[in-house]
Amino acid sequence: MITERGQWFQTAIQIKGSVLSAIYQRVLWCGSFGVFVSLLHFLKLPVSQPILGSVIPSIVLGLLLVFRTNTAYERFWEGRKCWGSIVNNVRNLARQIWVSVDEISPEDREDKIQALRLLVAFAVTTKLHLRGESVDSEVEELVPTTMYLKLKTMNNPPLEVAFWIGDYLNLQHNRGYLNVYQLTAIQELLNNLVDNLGSCERILRTPMPLAYAIHLKQLLLLYCILLPFQMVQSLGWWTGLIVALVSFTLFGIEAIGLEIENPFGYDANDLPLDAICNTMKCNIEDLISLNPSVKYANTKHQINQF
Repeated sequence: MITERGQWFQTAIQIKGSVLSAIYQRVLWCGSFGVFVSLLHFLKLPVSQPILGSVIPSIVLGLLLVFRTNTAYERFWEGRKCWGSIVNNVRNLARQIWVSVDEISPEDREDKIQALRLLVAFAVTTKLHLRGESVDSEVEELVPTTMYLKLKTMNNPPLEVAFWIGDYLNLQHNRGYLNVYQLTAIQELLNNLVDNLGSCERILRTPMPLAYAIHLKQLLLLYCILLPFQMVQSLGWWTGLIVALVSFTLFGIEAIGLEIENPFGYDANDLPLDAICNTMKCNIEDLISLNPSVKYANTKHQINQF
C-alpha cells in the first residue's frame, strides 16, 4: 500500500510523458489575461459580464473534448492491437516454418534461419516505415547485403520482405519440403501480417478531420477568453489563477488527444515499438536454438508419405 501510494504521487508530479510542455504557454497566457481582467475590474471598469457564461455551454465543450479524446484513444488502441497481432503472427509463422519445412542439407537449415530472421525484418521495417524512416543498421543485421541494398530503394520495405517470405514458402513447396496444407496455413499467417501493415498505414494516414480540429480549437480559445469576464466579480484577484487552472484542464485534454492519435512515433505516450521488435528478435533467436524432436520429424515424414 505504501509503495502504491508513493507511485501515485510520483506519477502525479511527473513531467516526462505529460502534456505540460505542450500547453504551458497557452495556460500562462490565459492566466495573464485573467489577471489583466482583474486589474480592469479593480479600476472599476465594467468588465464583469456573468451572462457570457451561456455563450458556450460547458457541457457542449466537454462533449466535444470527450469525443476528441475517445477518437484518439481508439486509434491508439487499434494500433496496439495491430502490433499485438504482428507479434502473434510472427511467432506462429516462425514456429510453423521451423517445424514444418524439411531439412535435407545444411543449406536448407541456413535458408530456414534466414526466413525466420526475415520475419523479424518485416516487423522492424514496418516500424521504420510507419515512422517515415529508411532502413538502417537494425535491418542490415537481419538480411543479406543484397536484400538490404534492395530494401533501401523500396517505397514500402515491409511489403518487399513479405514477398521474399512468400517466395521462400512457395520454393519449399515446389521442392516437396512443404505440403499444400502446410503452405496454405502458413500463407494465411503471412496474409495476416500484410493486413496488419495495411491497418497501421490506415491509422497513420487518416488524420482527424481538419474542420473538426479547427472548430474545437476555436471554441477552446473563445471559452478561455470569455471565462475571466464571467468570474472576475466573484473571484477578484484570484481570477487569473482559476482561469489558468481551467485552461490547464481543457488544453491538457485536447493535447492528450493530439499526443496519442499517432501511436507509432518516439513520444513517451507512443507504443514501445523498439521494445516489441526486440522481443520478437529474442523469440526468434530462441527458436533457432531449438531442434524439432526426432519423433515428430519421423511422424511428419510418415504423414507426408500418406
